[in-house]
Amino acid sequence: MPPAIQAILLGTAQDGGVPQAGCQCAACAAAWVDPSQRRLVSALGLVDRAAGAAFMIDATPDFREQLHHLQTAAPGLPLAGLLLTHAHIGHYTGLIHLGYEAMATRGLPVYGTRRMLAFLREHAPWRQLVDQGQVALHELTPGVWRPLTPNLAVQPLLVPHRDEWSDTVGYVVGGPRRHLLYLPDIDSWEAWARPPFARGVREVVAGVDAALLDGTFYADGELPGRDLHAIGHPWVTDTLAALGDQAGKVTLIHLNHTNPLLRAGPERQAVEGPGLRVGQEGTVWEL
Repeated sequence: MPPAIQAILLGTAQDGGVPQAGCQCAACAAAWVDPSQRRLVSALGLVDRAAGAAFMIDATPDFREQLHHLQTAAPGLPLAGLLLTHAHIGHYTGLIHLGYEAMATRGLPVYGTRRMLAFLREHAPWRQLVDQGQVALHELTPGVWRPLTPNLAVQPLLVPHRDEWSDTVGYVVGGPRRHLLYLPDIDSWEAWARPPFARGVREVVAGVDAALLDGTFYADGELPGRDLHAIGHPWVTDTLAALGDQAGKVTLIHLNHTNPLLRAGPERQAVEGPGLRVGQEGTVWEL
């Protein structure tokens, strides 16, 4: 019988997925031809079989497939709630499937910070989900634990990011035996260490058993003609340098379609040697 409390990786790509719309780079061209090369947008499933409930962190553009994968991994468990990290397109737009035209859910719990929930209340078409009772909004306070079931809880952690429409959080997920950090988007580890955040990535990773971290770009120069500093995200090379001997806890997620870690090569060897893992859809962590 499967363990009662699990986290299941439902996607590993940056907001645009792989392949990205309109792109014919090497990774996308291969993925257009070969479905096995495709990557869904980063999301995490949470399963509590004892409580008979399943949850998802982030509602991505690939929500349909990811909900199916979650229900296949945990048959018979209803979707009991969605937790949102922030209001960028890869992390909340899957909510559109909850509406009248598709699932037509009734009072499905959606968890987020005050600013994230205000965005949903105030802007169409998301406002319609609230007004018609398809979702019920539940406010989370950064730094404060929130039980989801008797054996599963989450603690949102505020992180620096391009917060045009909402603030941004990662989640520490706690089960009876283990804790996992899910952090798909952050500007940089240095910015997280400064006020008002004042969180050191080494300290946070030391407090969990596994960490799923932003691996959007491998290194500078990955997007010709664009300044990666302006886009944000720590480079994987920075993450490796920052974590050192804790690298073995880390799985990289939210990989951009340009990231060389999507395929075998010297870059993947360079990170896997010290212990970093590249996220794979379907990976399970017992909590």
